Amino acid sequence: MKKIGIIVKKGVPEAISTVRDLLSMLDRKEFRVFVEDEAASILKIKGYPRQQIPSKSDVIIAFGGDGTLLSVARLVGNKGIPILGVNLGGLGFITEVARDEIRDKGVLDRIFSGKCSFEERIVLSSDVYRKGRRVAHNTALNDVVLNNSALARMIKLDISINNKHVTTFRADGLIISTPTGSTAHSLSAGGPILYPTLGSFVMTPICPHTLANRPIVLPDEFVLDVDIRDGKGVHLTLDGQVGFPLRVNDKLKIKKSNFKTKLLLLHDRDYFRVLRAKLKWGE
Repeated sequence: MKKIGIIVKKGVPEAISTVRDLLSMLDRKEFRVFVEDEAASILKIKGYPRQQIPSKSDVIIAFGGDGTLLSVARLVGNKGIPILGVNLGGLGFITEVARDEIRDKGVLDRIFSGKCSFEERIVLSSDVYRKGRRVAHNTALNDVVLNNSALARMIKLDISINNKHVTTFRADGLIISTPTGSTAHSLSAGGPILYPTLGSFVMTPICPHTLANRPIVLPDEFVLDVDIRDGKGVHLTLDGQVGFPLRVNDKLKIKKSNFKTKLLLLHDRDYFRVLRAKLKWGE
């Protein structure tokens, strides 16, 4: 890994300071570094458009929180470039290392020696069809969410799985979450925690009209179809960051993408320790 892409959360002085420390530790003769434009401007070095960084890099280091890593995962897409998340935020479920760790020369040596392992996470593919024509295509590492963006009105959704009708949800919305995203929006809506490398996803209704409509865990080879039957102001949101307005009679097809996101692991990651720490489970 000799070509390093660096993407930084905007408006966070700690991120710029941490990147500056990292650059000072790297041997510029041995490594090529590609820092996104805005951060590079502050650091007074040559920068590169964010969209170009994946094509130039062997690894991308994302400085920020989980949100920054999610945006980088969508940017990388199917290129198979491993991502290392440096947590500068609060929760940090999927960012791998803390800010102080990336300043450790031993940690850097491990990253670039090729001795680190990777963890592959499934990605959801979402297509929107309107009058038979595809009008939107997006991917999400965390979740695909349908909800009413304005008034607290229920929406009506017909659900089919593998071309078989399942039910009609009358709810405030619907979350389709990967295992990675199961500790995010889905968890707050009463969904289960899925181990992050499971080959599955979970469908979680938001405040369903019928209490018997509960979250359902599905194998990741299944294909989910959602028909918008009723509801004004319904929006599709990907990872809480990308939105698309929906209309009545729009159809969504959600399935596992044909690629996975690679997360770089520095540690022998103990997921249950992460849960204890982040969810305040106690001893």
